[in-house]
Amino acid sequence: MTYQPAPIDTSRVELSEGTRKLVEQLAKNNHEVWSRQRISEGWRFGPNRDDAKKEHPCLVPYEDLPESEKEYDRVTAVEVLKTILALGGRVEAP
Repeated sequence: MTYQPAPIDTSRVELSEGTRKLVEQLAKNNHEVWSRQRISEGWRFGPNRDDAKKEHPCLVPYEDLPESEKEYDRVTAVEVLKTILALGGRVEAP
């Protein structure tokens, strides 16, 4: 079997300035949700990822993550917002 990912095309969707401001909040929340899930599964902080010991170096506050990890969460947030818009939904910044 050859898997061919086919996400919703968001290439033409532009985020408004107000919506772009939500990205960092959503990225931080994404990390918090991920961290809560990992901790509930028995994971804890460790200097290197070790699946057998359930240790992960990213089990730290969002602000302490390396920029590359923050960017991963930002990309996810942007794509979620763009997908909502591509499907005809609305996103209004507070």
